[in-house]
Amino acid sequence: MNDSPGWAPPGSSPSDEPDHGAQQQHEPADQPSPEQRAWGEQWARRQPPPGRWAASGSRTPPPVPTAPGPGGGWGTGRRRPHAPRPGVIPLRPLGVSEILDGAVAIMRAHWRTVLGISLIVSIVTQGLITAATGLWFNDGRGNESKVLDDPDATVGQALRAVGDTLGDSGVTLLLGVLGTIVTTALLTVVTARAVLGRNMSTREAWAGARPHLLQLCGLLVLIPTIAAAVIAAGMTPGLLLAVAGVPSEGAALASLGGLAAACVAAWLWVRFSLAAPALMLEKQGIIKALRRSFKLVRGSWGRVFGIQLLAVVLVFIVGAIIEIPTSLVAMVIGGDNSMNWLSGESVSVGWTFLIVVGVGGVISSTITFPISAGVTALLYMDQRIRREALDLELARAAGMPGDSAEGHDEDQPTVGSTSWN
Repeated sequence: MNDSPGWAPPGSSPSDEPDHGAQQQHEPADQPSPEQRAWGEQWARRQPPPGRWAASGSRTPPPVPTAPGPGGGWGTGRRRPHAPRPGVIPLRPLGVSEILDGAVAIMRAHWRTVLGISLIVSIVTQGLITAATGLWFNDGRGNESKVLDDPDATVGQALRAVGDTLGDSGVTLLLGVLGTIVTTALLTVVTARAVLGRNMSTREAWAGARPHLLQLCGLLVLIPTIAAAVIAAGMTPGLLLAVAGVPSEGAALASLGGLAAACVAAWLWVRFSLAAPALMLEKQGIIKALRRSFKLVRGSWGRVFGIQLLAVVLVFIVGAIIEIPTSLVAMVIGGDNSMNWLSGESVSVGWTFLIVVGVGGVISSTITFPISAGVTALLYMDQRIRREALDLELARAAGMPGDSAEGHDEDQPTVGSTSWN
């Protein structure tokens, strides 16, 4: 008996197998002769491979395995066509390398618009960082570490030193993060057009982003405020205990509470990391954009965090390659104080040194901002492709057949109202 699907030799059926557990008493009257059995075996060997036959006589190929679906299992069916690629990415769920390659491809294909926007934002943010460093964090830099290393320092002195340290690095970090968010919001519109294979000028990008700048500013203020409020809430019990007269236990509790709160703040930051693209492309309000990001990241926090962390590492490497030579030039110009200042000692440096370092920061940010912005925008699109079949909407917007997208049913609805033109 042949178990191949789709066909069976003539005269055979599942009931033709003999019962090996009992002795056959009688043979059926229609038992074929040895000559008939030999002819049937020869006929079976001459048949084509098994398969489904259409009415026209052409054989349909047997089922072939398809790629894993959303549940991770392997199915059978027809092999899907290759995903269309009208722009910088294929219209299907993306891998990590495709997201990173797509961010670089956007910068290469639309370098005038991308680098123009990034340069403007970099000059503003780095100018503010240089001004803040020269006016407020220049003379007293390094005193905080001496206070924290002093065992006879009071709780008030330690808290002021911690506050000064956070103020020094926090202002720089905050301005850099805000610059990244602004660039992400502006370049999201460019990314949406680049995915469709269309160009966009700096003026068009600005015209598309200008109606939402007020909401964007609110989003820029709200996300860091939420993170800072969470960290402050975690440190408050320890600080209150230290003020009440138990400094050592209070400091330990404040440190543990701050560490736990920082983890919660990082978790929330990742959940809200797609809010800027949602605000710009879906024309959402601030709260709705935060909810949209929270929903898109749900169930994929680890993947989103890993890709964002990989982008941060890539940005750090590229920035180091650019800023190390400019820092060396600044050290040559600034003299001995510049080397001591870079090592964290409490010395004063001139504006020439700070300006040279700032120029290196502008060059670095001009190149790294589009990478982080492109990764965030493509990650937003990838999450919508995986959850809402956005690839079908993109294929229609690019003028391609709706059933050419890979990995989704043709009649699967898309969610959200997005303008791609």
